[in-house]
Formats: sequence, structure tokens, C-alpha cells
Amino acid sequence: MAKTRKQTAKAAAADKSPSRAFEGRVEGFRSFAERVASREQILAPLALTGQARRDHVRSTIREDHAARIEEGSLATVKKFDALAGSFFKFFRGTALLFYRDMAGQDAHMPTVMALGDVHPGNFGVMPDKNGVPIFGVNDFDETIYAPFTWDIKRGSVGFWIAAGEVSDMKRKKRREVVSCFATGYLDAMQGYAEKATEKNEDYRMDNSPKVIRQLFEDAWEERHDWLWSDYLNPSGRGFRANEELQPVSSEIETFQKAINDLAKAKGIPPGGRAGELKVKDVCVRHGQGTASLGLPRYYVLIEGPSKDAQDDLIIEFKRARRSALEGLTPPTDFHAGAEADRIAHGQAVQLAHGDIFYGAVDINGESFMSRERAPFRDDIDLDELSCKSWKQYARVCGAALAKSHALSDDLGQIDYDVEPSIVAAASPRELFFADILRFTEETDARMRRDFAFFCEDHALGAFDRVDMVYR
Repeated sequence: MAKTRKQTAKAAAADKSPSRAFEGRVEGFRSFAERVASREQILAPLALTGQARRDHVRSTIREDHAARIEEGSLATVKKFDALAGSFFKFFRGTALLFYRDMAGQDAHMPTVMALGDVHPGNFGVMPDKNGVPIFGVNDFDETIYAPFTWDIKRGSVGFWIAAGEVSDMKRKKRREVVSCFATGYLDAMQGYAEKATEKNEDYRMDNSPKVIRQLFEDAWEERHDWLWSDYLNPSGRGFRANEELQPVSSEIETFQKAINDLAKAKGIPPGGRAGELKVKDVCVRHGQGTASLGLPRYYVLIEGPSKDAQDDLIIEFKRARRSALEGLTPPTDFHAGAEADRIAHGQAVQLAHGDIFYGAVDINGESFMSRERAPFRDDIDLDELSCKSWKQYARVCGAALAKSHALSDDLGQIDYDVEPSIVAAASPRELFFADILRFTEETDARMRRDFAFFCEDHALGAFDRVDMVYR
């Protein structure tokens, strides 16, 4: 017997469970970015006010954390608590919200391999390909091809907010810090346009400005002291168990395969300081990061050449995610890849002599990025910076970012001379600086309103679930 129309409708309704509302928004914003870049006049998210803006903030943050919310991760709850407790952490942990307000902008500006998440905490000391400490950009999770100004703008807002929150700087002093960041960038870029030395220069302990030399000295620790004080159990054969480290020795075989795949992809031969690339133990690392808090993260202990737990290596594997800038940048012919491949490509471009263990591997069908942990991997203690040191640090970070961008046409996909193009695009300097400062202050004011919306919504349980579409 044929179903009645009412029965058919009821059956159809039963077959349709609620779907996540953000599905399709990525492509929608891609189209939006293309329309903005083509100079079409449409209403942008940054033009929203009142409840409409609050809804946008809520939906964007839910979307950005959908997988973590649905997994019920305790770390995700801790992340939202952390974001509500600090405006600077809110800025760091909501890059998608930041960049959706920039969708399609600056299409006329030169494209570079952009870091994507520039702020004072994403520069630091890390190992180079030989395990020697160098200073530079150190977080590539959001890296993508984009206008160079996107990194300048994100970095300027980051320095502005951090200097105000961490060091209680007033407006005039913060403007000076931002100006130093932009000046450091353009001065260095001018130098690379004239001499093309970007592939051969690194900030090391012997050639760094005073503020960075101090960071090198503070970060240094002998490997055996670092291993035994922070990671190894009494036997030296595995990780200790505590609130940060959760040994999962049952996963040794899985991660031995991951290490083998990484070594093959990166051309890392057995021998040297990595020994025979033998995995001794594996642990889950809890509670690390700000933007990435709640993403699965593992530490893998590799037996060193001496086999006496004095020179072991630790390789970190973190599940990769889509860049917050994906679908928002102006249309470009350059594509860095997806997930961990994109992150590995960005690191390979932006650090000419960087960590050889920085790569991309597939683990149980999930995309993971990898990198070496090191005794001296560290970033600067912002609350110890004086006003003078803030300006020095901002200038050095601007120069380090310029070096990374200048490599876009050497090691990346950019097919024109990027350095003179950026120098010309940022001329006249006075106008460029004025535009960056205006953008910074306007963005700070808007984000403070967003922060207030977020804190109120978080207290009401808004981020315990994702947006759903009900039939």
C-alpha cells in the first residue's frame, strides 16, 4: 500500500538528523573573500553590531572548535576558561574570528608565505637542522600564502594587546612598540632587497641583539638535565606519569611507523644524534598551547646514540587542522597544501635551516605535524620586558618576520622578486605606518567588544555545544 503524503513526510523527517550549522560556511566565506577582492560592495562581518555581531562571534568560535567540543575534551573546556581570563589569550585563540573580518582584503599587495598567527609569543629559540639554537618565527599552524600585510596587521595587533595587558603600557607607548615592529620589518626587507642575504642569515647566540642574547642564555639547558628533570621515569626507559604527561607505551609500534615514515620523507638517515631512530616510549601531552589546546598531542622518546638516556631526543606529534586563513585570503595561484603538509611546507620555506624533524605524517588516518622538542626551545618572558626592551624585541621580531617572508621566492612558490615589491608596496612609509596603526587601534576596540560577548556567553554555557540546523 502506498504511503500517504503525511506518512512520507514523517518518514523523510525521521531520516534527517540535525547537521552542524557551520558546514558549508568555509566555502561561503571563500566566495565572500573573492567578492571582496573583486571590489564588490557587500556587508562584511566587521560591520555587524549588537546581537548580530554577538551571534557571529558565538557561531565562529563554535565552528572553529567543533571537533574538540564534540569530542568532549576537558582541554577544550580549559581553553575556553583561559580565553575568558585574558584578552591577550582570547586574541591568540580566536584567529578565525580575526581573519573573517579581513576576508578578501589587500588583494593588491604582494603575496608571501605568511606565518598566519604573528604575535609576541610566536617568536622564540628553537633547534636548527643541526640541533643548534636559533631565533625566529616558531609556530606554523596557520601558515598559508597571503598578502604580506596580513602578518604585519596580525602582529601589530598582537604587540599592541600584549604590551597593554602584560606590561600595562599606555596608548602612546604601545604605538611606539607597534611602530618598532613595522620599522624592523621594513628595514630588514629593504636590506634583503639590496643584498639578498636572507638564505644565509640566522639569529644565533653570537650575533643577536642584546634582548635576544639574553633569551638564548635563559633558554639554555643541558640535554641530560632537561630529560631527567622534566620527562624520564626513574629507569630512564620511558616517560614519567604526571598531570602533563600520560604514558601510552601501547602506542610504540604506531609511532615507530610514524618515525620511519617521517625519516623517509625528510631524508633522515639512521645514525648521528638521532641514533637508530628507535622509539623507546610514547606519551600524551596534556595542557599545552593556546590556540591548539585540546588537539591531540603526543611526545615520542627516541633513543640517542649513547643508549644511556643522556642524549635521547623527543619528537612531538600534534594533530593538524585547517588554517584559520583558509578560504579568506584573496584568490591566489599559490597553494601550500592541506593540514600538516601545509604546515611542513610553511616551516621549510620560512626557516631555511630549520628543524629537520618538522614534517607531516599520517597516523591512523589523521594528519599530524611533527617537530623536535629541545632543551632550549623557549620564547621570551613578556612580563619581564621594560618599555625599552619591548621596543627592541618588537624590532627584532619584525626583522625575523621579514626574513621569513623574503624566503618566499627562494624556497616557496612565489615566482617574482618579493623583496623590492614589498618595499614599493609599503611606500611611502609614513602612510603605511599610519594605516597599520589605525587598523591596530580599530581592531583592538572591536575585539574588546567581541571579548565581552564571549565572556558573557561562556558563562552561560554557549560553548558546550556546536550550532545545529533543525528541520
